[in-house]
Amino acid sequence: MLNPNLDDIQLSKDEYARYSRHIILPEVGLDGQKRLKAASVLCVGTGGLGSPLLLYLAAAGVGRIGIVDFDVVDTSNLHRQIIHGVSWVDKPKIESAKHRILEINPTCQVDLYETRLSAENALEIARPYDLVIDGTDNFPTRYLVNDVCVLLGKPNVYGSIFRFEGQATVFNYEGGPNYRDLYPEPPPPGLVPSCAEGGVLGVLCGIIGTIQATEAVKIILGQGNTLSGRLLLYNALEMKFRELKLRPNPVRPVIEKLIDYEEFCGIPQAKAAEEKERAGMEEMTVKELKQLLDSGAKDYVLLDVRNPNEYEIARIPGSVLVPLPDIENGSGVAKVKELLNGHKLIVHCKLGGRSAKALAILKDAGIEGTNVKGGITAWSQEVDASVPEY
Repeated sequence: MLNPNLDDIQLSKDEYARYSRHIILPEVGLDGQKRLKAASVLCVGTGGLGSPLLLYLAAAGVGRIGIVDFDVVDTSNLHRQIIHGVSWVDKPKIESAKHRILEINPTCQVDLYETRLSAENALEIARPYDLVIDGTDNFPTRYLVNDVCVLLGKPNVYGSIFRFEGQATVFNYEGGPNYRDLYPEPPPPGLVPSCAEGGVLGVLCGIIGTIQATEAVKIILGQGNTLSGRLLLYNALEMKFRELKLRPNPVRPVIEKLIDYEEFCGIPQAKAAEEKERAGMEEMTVKELKQLLDSGAKDYVLLDVRNPNEYEIARIPGSVLVPLPDIENGSGVAKVKELLNGHKLIVHCKLGGRSAKALAILKDAGIEGTNVKGGITAWSQEVDASVPEY
């Protein structure tokens, strides 16, 4: 529970009217609304989770909100990142978020940190705030946020989403577990697909983000039972919630300092391995592929290794779909051999990563091929703008 000096906090006549439905709640009351006004919250990320939670924290009357983000608004964000609008596309997310927050609550102090959170700046950024909310979507930053909160003794309100499922909890609160109790070691890079690869139901972000906002408000008020020690799991398709108990690991390593989290999560090693693998791989540009298609040549097979639903969105003329999962489980390898029948193999995906992975597997099976750099995204940008980007 946070303990501000409430004698120094006053509400204006407008604030009494604005927060009247809060103040008449016995569990909130005037003191509770003053606690919200006195509170400071740092939100890392203004994406799918950050959008709803920032809106509700501002609406609840949180007096100071810090936002860390270095990205710009993209059209593909708008189905789930509801704090942003069309007029803010290609502009900084933090500026868009601040504009919307002040529309909701003009008395809120909004601090902007347009930077990537790192071991070099995280302690300085997080230190002035009462609690931190993790709205990120990558493992290095999640471990960084956790360790910062442990070192500074601050609660960490956590949420994550993927496809139709989400989870939320509170870490490092009143002796409860932290993120490393849930995930002592990060998964291998690439094992967990990003939302850009796997997709996410837009409204799922609202549910998990609002749960995070609820937990933050409860911590500020000192009311109710938080999710500390409980991992809340939500399945939107089944409309089911489940809980798992979390406990501190008595033998977990002591966090004494911040580290290189990219290194800890194996990102540089994975990139180096990928670069080494691709160094010996034949590649072609989308413009070279276009020249080949226009030449009328028939001695090749253009293989698309994306998922079937992606193939429905957009495709390169003449391509044949064999999804990467089929190649990984072996069933697709035989199909590729059958398709080739002595022809050359050209492989593409969305950006070039999955096709490179497919070619590495096929090479082990004795099949050589050429990777299309940039995939169908580059095709849309450089060859045929009528092909939708997604």
